[in-house]
Formats: sequence, C-alpha cells, structure tokens
Amino acid sequence: MAQVSCTHCNLTFSQDVMIVEKEADKTLFFCCKGCQGVYHLLGDQGLDSFYDKLGTTTLQPAAQEVGNLEKFDLEGFKKKYITTDDEGLNKIHLIIEGIHCSACVWLNEKILHKTNGVIEASINYTNNKAKIIWDPEVVKLSELIHTIRSIGYNAYPYDPALQEERAISTRKTYYTRILVAVFGSMNIMWLAIAHYAGYFGGIEQSFKDILNVAEFILATPVLFYSGWIFYRSAYYGYKNRMINMDTLVATGASLAYIYSIYAMISQKGEVYFDSVTMIITFVLVGKYLEVLSKKHAVDTLDGLMGSTPTEVTTLKDGVKSLVSVENVIVGDIIELKPGEKVVIDGEVVWGQGSFDESSLTGENEPVYKKQGDTILSGSLCLDSVLHYKASKDVSNSMLSSIVNLLEESITKKPRIEQLANAISGRFSSTILLIALCTFAGWYFWMGSFEQALIVGISVIVIACPCALSLATPMATLVGIAQAAKRGILFKEATFLETMAKSTVLALDKTGTITEGKPSVASAQLYEGFDASLLYALINTSNHPISKGIKTYLETEYEILETRHLEAIHSIEAKGISATYDTKNLIGGNAQLLQEERVTVQSDSEHSLFFFAIDKQLVARFELSDTIKSGAAKTIQNIKNLGIKVVMLTGDHERSAQKVASAVGIDAVYAKLLPQDKARIIQDLHQAGEVVVMVGDGINDALALTSSDIAIAMGNGADVAIGVSDVVLLDERFESIEEAYRLSRRTYGAVKENLAFSLLYNTITVPLAVMGFVYPLVAAFSMSLSSLIVVGNSLRIKNLHFKDK
Repeated sequence: MAQVSCTHCNLTFSQDVMIVEKEADKTLFFCCKGCQGVYHLLGDQGLDSFYDKLGTTTLQPAAQEVGNLEKFDLEGFKKKYITTDDEGLNKIHLIIEGIHCSACVWLNEKILHKTNGVIEASINYTNNKAKIIWDPEVVKLSELIHTIRSIGYNAYPYDPALQEERAISTRKTYYTRILVAVFGSMNIMWLAIAHYAGYFGGIEQSFKDILNVAEFILATPVLFYSGWIFYRSAYYGYKNRMINMDTLVATGASLAYIYSIYAMISQKGEVYFDSVTMIITFVLVGKYLEVLSKKHAVDTLDGLMGSTPTEVTTLKDGVKSLVSVENVIVGDIIELKPGEKVVIDGEVVWGQGSFDESSLTGENEPVYKKQGDTILSGSLCLDSVLHYKASKDVSNSMLSSIVNLLEESITKKPRIEQLANAISGRFSSTILLIALCTFAGWYFWMGSFEQALIVGISVIVIACPCALSLATPMATLVGIAQAAKRGILFKEATFLETMAKSTVLALDKTGTITEGKPSVASAQLYEGFDASLLYALINTSNHPISKGIKTYLETEYEILETRHLEAIHSIEAKGISATYDTKNLIGGNAQLLQEERVTVQSDSEHSLFFFAIDKQLVARFELSDTIKSGAAKTIQNIKNLGIKVVMLTGDHERSAQKVASAVGIDAVYAKLLPQDKARIIQDLHQAGEVVVMVGDGINDALALTSSDIAIAMGNGADVAIGVSDVVLLDERFESIEEAYRLSRRTYGAVKENLAFSLLYNTITVPLAVMGFVYPLVAAFSMSLSSLIVVGNSLRIKNLHFKDK
C-alpha cells in the first residue's frame, strides 16, 4: 500500500491506516482524529493560511482528548454547576488552565464567541475564571470544553472546595521548574565570573571552550524545561495569530541561546548563556509570585463557599436522613447542630440558639434566634440543636446570592480595563517590530551582528505588557474582596469605577437615613374606629409605616378579630385601599385621603397615617422614626469628599426637613412619587452630575434604575435589591462612606498602575534601543515591574476603616 502524508502534520503513513475524507476536488488524509479535528477547527476559524506557512515541515500529531467529556453533559453535573435562566439559557463558571497573559484571555474569548450558541464568554485574568452563557439547544457544554482544549488550554468547573488543591498542584509545578532554573542560574554565574575575569585578564581558548560547553549544559534544561510554559503559550499564540508576553520571553531567550551556540562552535564572539538562564529565571519567579498574589486576593471570595456543607440532615415523618443540598425543596424541615453552617435560608420551627452572622454582616456579636425567627445561609449555629423550615432552595438562598453577585462582579471588566487590554493586545507586536528595527539600525550603524542582536534581545525582554494587563484586574479584584469583607457587594467591577467618579449622593429617608422602623408617637381615634379592620388592612402591606401601626395595635389590643378583605389595592407612595362587606377602607398619607375628599389635619413634624371608613376619618396616627447611628457624621464625611448630598422622600415636608436638619442635608425634595424621584435624578444627569442613589423600598426601584449607581440596603425589598448595583449587607449607614472610599482608592490604584506601566515602558524601551540595558538587567526589570503593579494593588488592603 502506498505511503501518504497526513494533511495536518505531514507525517507519512501507509494509506490503509489513514482516515480518508473528500473535500471539494481534493482528497484529505489524516493519521488520527486529533489531526482531523485541528484541521477543521483552523478552517472553521479562517486560519487555513497556517498550512501555507507550514509548508513541508512536520508536526507532532495533534493530541486528542479522550474521555472526560461526557461527564459535562450528565444530569448530576448540570444540577451542581450549571444554572438555567428564565429564557432557557445555561450559565457556568469555569477555570481555564494555561492562561498566562491577556492575550490568552483574548484568544479563549474569541474562540468561544465564534462558537454557535455561545451568548457570552468573559474571562477574568486575575483568577482565570470564565463565565460562559450558552443555548443548550444549539451547543452542548462538552463541545465547548472540547473547543477550549483544542487550542491548547483546559477547563474544569469552578469549585471553591477544590481550588486550594489545584492551587497546591500549580505551586508544585512552579517549584520544580524554579528549582531547576535557580540551580542552573547560580552555577552558570560562577562560570560567568571566570568568563568575565578571562575576558578582561586574558584566557586560553581551550579553557574558554570548556566554560562555554559547561554553560551550554546548564542553560539547556533551564531554557527548555523551566521555560517550557513560555514556549507552550507562544506556540498556541502563534497558532492562532497572537503575539503575547510569552512570545517576547521565548523569542528573546531563544535568540540569545542560538547565537551563543553559534559563538561556542565557531569560537567567534562571546556566549550569552548566563543571560538565557537569567531571563527565564527572573520571569518565571515573577510569574510564580503573581500566582501567589492572585490566589491570596481570591481567597476572600473562595472562602465564602469553600467550607459550605454539601449535605444537610432533613426530618420527614420522624425519620432523619442526609440529603444533598441541591435536593432540598421549600418546606423541608432541616436539623441544625452546634458548629454547623446554615446553607439554606429558613424559619426556626423548634428550638432556640445563638448564631454567628459575621460572614454576612461583619458583626461579631452572636445573634439569638427563637421559633419564628429567620435564619440566613452563611451564618453559623453556635450552641444548640434546632429545627427550621426551608424558605428557599439552595440556589436562591442568601449565601448563594452573595457568591453569585461576587462571581458576576469579577467577570465584568471596567471600561478602563477594556482600554488597557486593547493597548496590551497590540503592544507585543509593536515591541517585536521595534526590536527588529533596532537590530537593523545597530547592525548597519556599528557593523557588529553580535552587538545588534544583544541590543535587540534587550528590547524584546525589557518590554512588559504583563504589567499593563495586570494594572486594572488586580486592583479591582482586591477592591471587591475588601468590600465583601465589609459587607459591601459590588455586582460588577465596573461599578467601582463609576462610583469613584460620582458627584451627587441621593438618599431615601425611611429605612436609609432612619432605621425604617417607625413607632406610633400619638394616636387619635374617632367614632366608628374598628381596630380589627385596620389590622387586616395594614397586614396587606410591608411598608415600615404599616409595620409600625401593626406593632401598636398588637400592643394596645388583646383581641384582634380576623377580617377577610376584598379588592385590596396598593397605591404607590400613598397607601392602601380595600373593601369589607359594603364598607370602603382607605389607609395612607394625607395626599391619598385628600384625593378621596376626606378632610384631614396634616400639620406635623412626624410621619402621618390616616384611616377612613366610607370616606369618614376614624383614626390619625403620628409616627416617629429613629435616625441611624452615625448618619450625621457619615454624611459630613461624604460631603468632605466633594460630593453633594440630597434627600428624596415621599414623606411630607416638615418630617423630611426635621430629619435633614438633624443629619446635615441642605437639599430636600419631599412628597415625591416614584416617578418624581426618577425625574429629579434625570435632571441631575442633564446638569452633568454622576448620581449614586441609596434606597430600600419598592417605591425606590424606579429612582434606583435611573441612577448611575444604585445602592440597596440588605434588608430592603427584593425588587430594590434586584435593580441595585451595590448591596449593603450589614445595613450600616457608614457602609455608604466605606463604599465611596473603597471605590476611590481602587480606582486610584488602577490609575497608578496604568501610569507606572506606561511610564516604565516609555523609559525602559528607549534605553534598551539605545543599548544601555543588558539582557540580564532587562529580564530583572520586566519581572520587577509586574510585581510592583501587584504590590501596589495589594496596598488597597491598608485602607483604614473605623471598626464596626
């Protein structure tokens, strides 16, 4: 049987063992499924020109991933790692192995975006975590994993419990490569000392040859073993028409190595094996320190879920059984023992005990819970056995919501990072072009090939797109992690940048500046008042005023009869109406009652609630609310930052002015409907202001969506939290100031990092072009620049806050 070459790798085999395929008017032969797959992948991505460049050069047959793909489509895997939205789209968070720089991120995002069925693919460079959203009707997850593997990377589901294990494995790999590099570098430097001594003092050629060979023996494993990660990344970058940081390192070290071999054999010129080992060693150590710093920054986020139980004890018909948290449904009874972490939200039905909620609120004081109280996932049972009824499933519980918010936040790239990535994407190509021009200029000017080559290598090595790529993601990751420690959740990293640029802070009154728990200060009851009817009416509302009236009635009346109301209607920012038998009930503020032609006396510095039956006023309540601790000082601190503070409230003028005066707010807008609040924010936008809005109620939702940054209190209405950009879990008013300071410090660190990266390259590259930088010094400088960016980002942790 005739011998034929594989269409992809050019290796020759007998035709009877080849995979034969017809394509238009030509016959294709493949030695394995791997080569066949890579050939079609390159064709699908428009990279057919690869084979024109390849010519008759042979390749290793393409590695074919076998097994392990089917598990990505199993039902159990889907339940654990994949979420499905209302539109039927699937979402998963993956860790991509093999990413070394922003070019790797770009390549993976591009190849995924080109895949049919992929809606979104975003990768965070600092932790290699990818968020992928796809249509399962068009493409399977196993096919996406195969696509990632086909370009030289690997992917596995993000699981915080396994992150430390994988991190240890990564560190071990770096350990061995660094040990080889350091051993080779230390020994080669001793030989280099003898070399330099001989260069200045004279040395016989035979001794020089021995030193050259010894240096060659030491440099070779350093370059090809320790430096393998640079070659691997550069290969896949070249394969996909991308020039990245690793391309620069591999090119610089390889050129120095090849020239040194030529100098050693020909006995002409000097060898630079010491520069080869130092380039690899310095950059490899720098990369390792980056890995450690990134892992340390991500630990805060992983720690939230890392120790979460995967099973809980449920009670059904008196029988206890261990059940996976994914299989618990609303209404199941769960047993909690001392020392166990709550993983699903619920309500205590039996027993009592103390809970540590510090991971949610930052408060170290234990919180006592009894029958009827709500317990939140993420809290820790300290001292008792109790039973509680699940009120949500695991995916909708507090802890999962927090983790989802954080995962979302670190995959969204700020605008300033997108700009930095665009620059760094072209940076490496520009540097190679500059190096080539430098080599040509020095060669024609000095006439020395050796000197021109060494200067060109210095230009390649000293340039650092890595520092530029790290400038934004490293700072934003540390900022988000620090905010999470303080109970402040930024839903996207982009919101750090926007909040740092804010000029106006708009505050709701009830529940934001005040505690949101108004109590009845005085009650005037008139003829026809029925406490049971009012109790039934206010029970249909969750508004703080309604809750205050409810507490008052429960305290003042021992017996409150159950009344079934009809035609219940909630009127935005005004009150409630309903019918009972033939009676029309209205409860709310003065504006609502006046619209219904009920005469009321509305002169008061307190919040007012009126109750009328058949348009006859039967009760008038004055309610006072307590201003949150530290509100006045916090508002003054925020004003000191140069931010204008305004109050937007639906309450009447006198009540609003009283609170505003107490906390130092000058601009007050009262008696506002939800659309009025949104209109005022739009007016501020037209005046060129960047507006942050803080609210907690349904009536704030429209204003929150109109603002540049929406902040919701953690105890607020679900709809307010849903439309917000930042959530304050601990409900402390001081957290607003902390969010401002953190966002400004983080954005400041980003600008510092970018300025340093650009300044570094602006200064060092011209110096290298002029021949003032030796390759060894260039490698050290490049690694040091990346570490300075990482170190500056970690300084965000030093931002001082007042203890809670």
